[in-house]
Amino acid sequence: MKVGIIGAGLVGSAAGYALVLRGVASDVVLVDMNRERADAEAEDILHATPFAHATRVRGGDYRDLAGAEVVILAAGVAQKEGETRLALLDRNARVFADILPRVLDAAPQTLVVVATNPVDIMTQVATRLAGLPRGRVFGSGTILDTARFRALLSGHLGLAAASVHAYVVGEHGDSEVLCWSSAQAGSVPVAEVAEQVGRPLDQPSRERIDNGVRHAAYRIIHGKGSTNYGIGGGLARIVEAVAEDEGAVLTVSMLEAAVDGHGPVTLSLPRVVGRNGVHHTLMPPLDDRESAALADSARTLVEAADGLTLPEGGSHGG
Repeated sequence: MKVGIIGAGLVGSAAGYALVLRGVASDVVLVDMNRERADAEAEDILHATPFAHATRVRGGDYRDLAGAEVVILAAGVAQKEGETRLALLDRNARVFADILPRVLDAAPQTLVVVATNPVDIMTQVATRLAGLPRGRVFGSGTILDTARFRALLSGHLGLAAASVHAYVVGEHGDSEVLCWSSAQAGSVPVAEVAEQVGRPLDQPSRERIDNGVRHAAYRIIHGKGSTNYGIGGGLARIVEAVAEDEGAVLTVSMLEAAVDGHGPVTLSLPRVVGRNGVHHTLMPPLDDRESAALADSARTLVEAADGLTLPEGGSHGG
C-alpha cells in the first residue's frame, strides 16, 4: 500500500516511522513545504527499514502522491503550551484550504485521514473541501484517547491492555466522554473485574484515570513541547485497518448530520474501518450522564465550527 503524509514535522514523521515498524505500507511519501525537512525525515526513517520491514520511504512533492491509497494530513501549526485544540482552528483551516486540493489533484481516489488539531473540526473542513463521500474523509479522533483509557484501566486492573475494551467518544479534547458504563475486560464489566481482582474502581480511582486520559496532552506538551509518538502509532493502526480491510472498530472522527440533536457535527464514535474507509458507525450503550456529556461535546464542536467560515468543497467524488 502506498501512503502519503502531508507534513513532515513531529507527527508526520512519527506516523511514517510507525508505518515502517508495523510493516503496513510498501511505499511512504513525505511531503512538506520544507522539502529539505521531508527528505531528511524520509532518509532517517528509511535507515530503520533493515531492522523492521522492507518499505520504500522518500520525500516528494504533491505529484508523487499519485496512486496513494491513504493520505494522512499532519500539516498545520503546532499546539502551544496551554493552548486548547480549538484555539488552533482558524490558522489550520487556512492551511487545509491550500493543501487539500493539491492532494486530490494527485490522488483523487485516496482516503484522507486527518491528524491536524483540532482534529474534529479540521476533519469537517477537509470533508467540505474534498467533496468526497464522508466515509473517505475521517480523522484520527479519539483513537489515542481510547488507547490512553485502556492503558490506564489495564494498569489499574493488572491486566493486559489488549484485554480491556473501552471507548472515548465525542471531541478529541476537553469535552471528550469516557464510556465507563460499557467498559469491559474480556466480557466482564470493568467494575466487576475490579472487585474480583481486589482493585476496586472507587471514585478517586476513576477521577485519576479520567484526569490521566483527559489531560495527557497538556502534561506531555508541558514536558517536551509536543505529542507525537502516541498519535503516530494510532495513525499507523488506522492505515493497517485499511490495508488489511479489517473491519476494525476504531474511534475515529467523521461528519454526522446530528448527534443528540446537535449538528452537523464531526466527532468520534466507534466506527468500522476497512479498505474503503468508514463502513458503519456503532453507538455504544451510554448511561444518562454519558449521554448528556456526549450531547455537551457535540454542542461544543458545533459552536466552534459555527465560528468558522468553512470553505466550499470540490467534486472529487468516487
